[in-house]
Amino acid sequence: MLKRMIVAPDPGRMRLRSATRAVLGIGPAAALSGLVGGSLPAAVVGGLAALLALFTVLDTTVKGQAVTTALLPAVGLPVLALAAALHDFPLLRDLTFLATVFAGVYARRWGPRGHALGTFAFMTMFAAQFLHTVPRQLPMLYVAIVLALLVSSTVRFGLWCYERHLTLPAVTAPPSGRGLARATTRQALQATTAGAFALVAGQLLSADRWYWAVGAAWWIFVNTASRGETLVRGFRRILGTVLGIVVGLFVAVPLHGAALPTAVLVAACVFGIFYTAAVSYSWMVFFVTVLAGLLYGLLGVLDPGLLVLRVAETGAGALGAALAVLVVLPVTTHVTTDAWVRHALRGVHACAAESAARLAGSPTADPAPRVAELESLLGKVRQSLAPLTHPINPLRARKARAAHVLRLLDDCAREVRGLAAVAADPDASHDARLTAACRRVELAVEALFAPGESPADQAVPAAQQAAAEPALAHLHGLERALAELAAPLRSRPRAPLGA
Repeated sequence: MLKRMIVAPDPGRMRLRSATRAVLGIGPAAALSGLVGGSLPAAVVGGLAALLALFTVLDTTVKGQAVTTALLPAVGLPVLALAAALHDFPLLRDLTFLATVFAGVYARRWGPRGHALGTFAFMTMFAAQFLHTVPRQLPMLYVAIVLALLVSSTVRFGLWCYERHLTLPAVTAPPSGRGLARATTRQALQATTAGAFALVAGQLLSADRWYWAVGAAWWIFVNTASRGETLVRGFRRILGTVLGIVVGLFVAVPLHGAALPTAVLVAACVFGIFYTAAVSYSWMVFFVTVLAGLLYGLLGVLDPGLLVLRVAETGAGALGAALAVLVVLPVTTHVTTDAWVRHALRGVHACAAESAARLAGSPTADPAPRVAELESLLGKVRQSLAPLTHPINPLRARKARAAHVLRLLDDCAREVRGLAAVAADPDASHDARLTAACRRVELAVEALFAPGESPADQAVPAAQQAAAEPALAHLHGLERALAELAAPLRSRPRAPLGA
């Protein structure tokens, strides 16, 4: 797991940029919020608001990101007021919390903006429970949230807006049905069911820290689409939490909330959250857990018993999520994976076609955004296949099949990146064979999903014919990988490779 995080590719150093900018945006936001608000809760709420703005606002344009960020207080401030007003009414508070879970997940049907606003609403409700917010604290916390968003936005859209220099890929989910068949409706019901179980189980474990269980259930459902993904995500959340607790016992507890070293470690955790989020959910949860321990240390309530309770609450949330996806409108891993693989293969063809057009001299063709989109799509494929490739999966045939598909898709991505690099060379010239090879790639993709036809039926020129032409070599490599994909994609999900 550590090796994967270290060696994971970081095209354009996007993860490094994101993590560094997060530290520069969240640190000053939290410090200024605490200074103006005159309290540690103000700093915590301000830091959380800045973190969520930088972490969850993922619109594909800078303008869209700015609009979504400006809308965050519109959902966060009313939820915070409602949570404070219901502080002394546990039953109404619990029902409102569950309603926020449902609304927050259902809002994902409106894309990245709905996801960001729904998450901000839920986390505002969560923070109110974490800080035991009461109405008299609202003015101070309101100022903290608005101020933190202004500070983090100044960094994101002013001092360090690297998105202006690139095109962000727009990766949409595979199409879904209507009503209960719609992914967001199904997930909203699943998450609410999981939240209800976690809420009850969490309160049985602790009358004061029960909300950790609900929070665990919520975050397990983020970016999952099948029961397999959710189960694996729950396992990884528990693993990351346990590792974070172990480190917290040796780091956060001995600090006793000392301001300066705690602030340095908090900054390191923020960096870790943003740097690892795209490649390892377990490591992201690890940094979140250590961060939470440090915050409890600042609040003066940290002890080993509290950290152990955190593990139990996380387990309750993960169990609630597992039961919900197994019982409430379950969706198989195969259905989700098949849809994402189709998306990725269409992305492969789009990259090849754009590169060929660039080599043909088109002034508007640019394969770079297509390659970035393909990388995002492959991330979705890996996530959807994770339950099948996970070490705990006992189905060896399905595991081998899934691993084979991933290897071939990675081969496709490698050839596509190489083709795009050749196309970017201003001295590269058009060769009529490129058009023919690109057409064969298109036919190979179509054949993978056409009954009764196989990419292997297409004539693939000998590799030596392309040895002197890098672009042709990459296109022929694509053809070979696509031809090999026919066997695992066309066989039954449980059939051994070659059967």
